[in-house]
Amino acid sequence: MTINSDLELLDLVAPDFIKTVEKRFRILQSIKLMEPVGRRVLADDLNVTERSLRTETDLLKNQGLIISSKSGMSLTKTGIQANGQLNKLLADFQGTALLEQELSKKLGIDRCIVLPGNSDKQYRVIDSFGQRLNQLLGTILPNGKSLIAVTGGSTLARVARNLSPSLSKNRDLLFLPARGGVGESVIIQANSVCAEMANRTHGQHRALYLPEDISERSFESLQNEASIKSVLDLIYKCNVVVHSIGTASVMAERRNLSDEDRLKISDSNAVAEAFGDFFDQNGKLVYKVPRIGLHVRDLVNIKNVIAIAGGASKATAIEAYMKNAPSHTVLITDEGASKMILRDNPLK
Repeated sequence: MTINSDLELLDLVAPDFIKTVEKRFRILQSIKLMEPVGRRVLADDLNVTERSLRTETDLLKNQGLIISSKSGMSLTKTGIQANGQLNKLLADFQGTALLEQELSKKLGIDRCIVLPGNSDKQYRVIDSFGQRLNQLLGTILPNGKSLIAVTGGSTLARVARNLSPSLSKNRDLLFLPARGGVGESVIIQANSVCAEMANRTHGQHRALYLPEDISERSFESLQNEASIKSVLDLIYKCNVVVHSIGTASVMAERRNLSDEDRLKISDSNAVAEAFGDFFDQNGKLVYKVPRIGLHVRDLVNIKNVIAIAGGASKATAIEAYMKNAPSHTVLITDEGASKMILRDNPLK
């Protein structure tokens, strides 16, 4: 038997100690993702009794790691620091690295980054997506100018708020909408997401004031307009794309498609959407929204492709879309989606 780490040694001689640390880390992690959160909601999320949870939270409160108010429990500054350090300490031991490897293998892409939680239930998981994207961009972006194309959607709208000015150190960042606007809330359109990312990073952005479902005939007459052509030219030269993956039924509704088109999407058993393309569970393209900007087929020629999607409800959509994604895609997701995708291929 080979002991590969200090934690494995501790688990061998004192397994109850490691289990206690993991249990309390889960509590801290869930509070961080849901704060302020009441004991009943937290107990439901952790699938434990309120009585047993009270014992643990009282201890963590006495240690100065959490604080209670009328709104619920939150982490203290010390609690935030402890949670971050425990996350790093336990990651390999809990099998996060192995989970990421297995997920990458199953999806057929180079890399997966799996963050704790399930964004279906814990909306702050999406904030952690943004923080991890910030770290990733800080690693892959070269000094000098970078063109970053971004899609819209509620996930990326929240992700954008978590980027930081540090990304612009020694860099000239230009954020571009990967597609024209769509008939949905302005705040989650690609133009708005680009503006927010540029604002948070102290970069620049360009807008594309063009409906993505414009007809081919209309596009032909507009594509030579200077304000439109200049942005389209930049989009096709981008060195990074950041995009989300949608559930087909949700996106069909959000795009304000006709009843006839929604019926086509439903009848074709579409489960996933990205860049206006709808895919069934086998990854087959079953419907396409006429659109201006990047297509899935363009991604193979872009150096860095980052997909962001999480939650158990997105598992089927992620798996279907990835059958069309370029192999060099990096997926940022969460445990909720990852474990659902791997449910038929459990870790050994």
